Amino acid sequence: MIQRLQNIDANVFIARKNTRNMLQYRWRKEAEATMKKRLGIDIDGTVTCPSTFIPYLNQSFQKELTLAEITQYNLAPLYGTTEEEMDQWMEQYEAMIYEQAPLAQHALEMINSWKDEYELFYISARGKHLYNITEQWFKKNGVHYHHIELVGSHDKIAAVKAFDIAAFFEDKYDNACDIAEQCGIPVILFDTPYNQGPLPKQVIRVNTWIEAKQQLEQWFHTVQENISL
Repeated sequence: MIQRLQNIDANVFIARKNTRNMLQYRWRKEAEATMKKRLGIDIDGTVTCPSTFIPYLNQSFQKELTLAEITQYNLAPLYGTTEEEMDQWMEQYEAMIYEQAPLAQHALEMINSWKDEYELFYISARGKHLYNITEQWFKKNGVHYHHIELVGSHDKIAAVKAFDIAAFFEDKYDNACDIAEQCGIPVILFDTPYNQGPLPKQVIRVNTWIEAKQQLEQWFHTVQENISL
């Protein structure tokens, strides 16, 4: 009889412990979900209009290309020049173009609507020497930011992981796929002629910033629902 009671007590203890562990896990996940998430946002072709460089390129290389004809990220073949010459052109003109870059449609209102809900971290391939010009552009255009990181290359994986980014916004096809697959986060890819191709499950193609906001909120809402189950 005593042994039987001891077994019952042991089973009750284990059941209570398992319940407590399960509740602690759920509480921790709910706390994480309610913390202010950090969004990673590319700048060029994402916050700025994807056709920003085209008028300058057309003038320099005597072409009349439109955005619809920019079907690859490597611009040198499209403008009948070498990659080395294109790099030299970028070094000469990029600062001036970045200063005057127009915003993508609806980017300002959508991004600024998040300023109190999320932390806005901009992660760009621009070189670090362009930081002052970049920050001044944000201030001049009234685009809210919490941090600007210029990594100097198209490889943003390390920065995304280091800053614990919860979702990313991008216009470059391979960047979007790599970030989604290696960081395990949703990536919103803004549709352009130069970023076509099959997408991993966590990459969501959108046409506008309005749609981007809808997709982001839907994704986070689904995650929250799964945690609450």
